[in-house]
Amino acid sequence: MSVAGERSSDGSRAVRAGEELDTAAVDAWLKPRLPHLQGTPQVTQYAGGASNWTYRLHYDNDDLILRRPPAGKKAKSAHDMGREFRIQQALGPVFPFVPAMYAHCEELEVIGAEFYVMQRLDGLILRKNLPPGLELSRDKVRTLCIHVLDTLIALHQVDHRAAGLEHLAPGAGYGQRQIDGWSKRYTDARTWNVPGGGKIMAWLQANLPRDERICLTHNDFRFDNVVLDADDPTRVIGVLDWELATLGDPLMDVGNLLAYWVEASDDFIARDTRRQPTHLPGMFTRREVMQYYSERTGMQPRSWAFYEVYGLFRLSAIAQQIYYRYHHRQTRNPAFKRFWLSVNYLHWRCRRAIAQDRRGR
Repeated sequence: MSVAGERSSDGSRAVRAGEELDTAAVDAWLKPRLPHLQGTPQVTQYAGGASNWTYRLHYDNDDLILRRPPAGKKAKSAHDMGREFRIQQALGPVFPFVPAMYAHCEELEVIGAEFYVMQRLDGLILRKNLPPGLELSRDKVRTLCIHVLDTLIALHQVDHRAAGLEHLAPGAGYGQRQIDGWSKRYTDARTWNVPGGGKIMAWLQANLPRDERICLTHNDFRFDNVVLDADDPTRVIGVLDWELATLGDPLMDVGNLLAYWVEASDDFIARDTRRQPTHLPGMFTRREVMQYYSERTGMQPRSWAFYEVYGLFRLSAIAQQIYYRYHHRQTRNPAFKRFWLSVNYLHWRCRRAIAQDRRGR
């Protein structure tokens, strides 16, 4: 078993205090369903964990991933393990970038929460910086960027009906539901140290595009949810974290991606909170991402401002929901302690983008 602070080669490390997994209970439940498993699993945890908690189960003869929801207050529709499991199960035959699904547990008495177990993809996941020893030229970085964006475009082109996912969500009216939903989630999770956000919510309502395209969307697509080939780090072999996947507007999916896209020339707060290596020489700027997506898909919105502001506000709501749990001592993960500062900053970004859009009209 890993000791505190020790990190494995794939970025997993000792389980955080308060987020321990009942290894014996999981092992006893899992082996009748996967009888090939041998030994007692070594359990480590991935450093993300801002939403669902993700663990690596390293058996003598296999490597698995377990996903479970966090403790504490959750949005009613959030952290649905069964839904996430079934989406990936249905996508497997038509989208070759999802891991194999192995088992789903709805019995809360096993570990106190629903969970599922899946294949562990053996590859690289890029986080804030490139891993030690990995160097990519400007041309390689550009190729990586294009391949990641092409993967998102490929997802948006999946025939969700052929995959049996036509009942995943209502589809039509997606934009309105998103604005209403994220506004309510933000308001419900608001603490004293973050802004009310009323003007941003009102602007989003007033500027909701009338044209709506519906396709399968990931809704949390970013570099640290993409698995790369260890031998060719420009090639995508997997996409993870399908918790928020739905039938929605592909341009809003791009807006979500842009909210995490920090450029080398951004202000020091953005650079300090960067979570993926979008600052590398050769990487697209946010404007280039929009242009590339438009050119590849033929989707040319009148303005990208709505999608940018939506992505930033949505990210602020996600961060605030996480901070709410920390604020009310439902989690003690120290990584969440200053999320309220990020919420304030994201609202400032929203207001700046709105002002720029008004000046540009």
